[in-house]
Amino acid sequence: MLDRIKITKGSTVDEKPAADWVRRWDVQQERYVADREERFTVLIDVVEHVCRDVAEPLVLDLGCGPGSLATRLARRLPHARVVGVDNDPFLLALARATRPEHADIEYVQADLAEDGRLTGQVIDAAVSTTALHWLRPDRLAVVYRELAVALRPGGALVNGDHLYDEQPAIRDLAKAVKDRRAARAGVEANEDWKSWWAGSRPIPRCGRSSPRPSWAAARPATATGSARRSTPGCCGTRASRRWRRCGSPATTTSWRRCASRLGCGP
Repeated sequence: MLDRIKITKGSTVDEKPAADWVRRWDVQQERYVADREERFTVLIDVVEHVCRDVAEPLVLDLGCGPGSLATRLARRLPHARVVGVDNDPFLLALARATRPEHADIEYVQADLAEDGRLTGQVIDAAVSTTALHWLRPDRLAVVYRELAVALRPGGALVNGDHLYDEQPAIRDLAKAVKDRRAARAGVEANEDWKSWWAGSRPIPRCGRSSPRPSWAAARPATATGSARRSTPGCCGTRASRRWRRCGSPATTTSWRRCASRLGCGP
């Protein structure tokens, strides 16, 4: 189905420990995006609207990780076929082990940083959350062009990510407000990204896995020890411009909490 995608059978993780690790994943992600569940909900609202007249929509989830978004999509849109793409075999094993019964979700392994066609089929929607900022700006532009070709007329890319303002003062203000929101939500003390990966090491590996995607652009670590800062290519303004240059007639921000935004465009 996906031209350059290799389906990895590999080893599996038992359902119970996998479910526990996915729950821990969701908790540590909320440390960085306190309103993550609301962002998921609005993202799926957009997909549902875009696919409202499609009997069996095909939705591509880029950088799907352990399947948090794909699972929520399948529950809201049980008639949809969801294809989750990631390059980490361990995260994919967690996703497969926790896939809801009867959900039409396929998980495949692919390196988004490699050249090649993303898909040979027409897709109704492409989604991603907190993943595309890992890509180098030049590669992100290629992915955008591939999606612009693959999306049917009326389809949409919906991307929830850290899309920062180019102006340092505005960026710093957004960070301060984000930190206050995290404090009010009580997620400041949640397990962090680095600790989640360190804690998962005792689980038998399903191939190579690392504390960041193998397709990530090189960048320095932050003070917390994990590469959480967005690349310049994921400045909100530049991301919108790049998507329009790749063929989208328009882009919009359908949801925003400080630097966390939900951008979409046909």
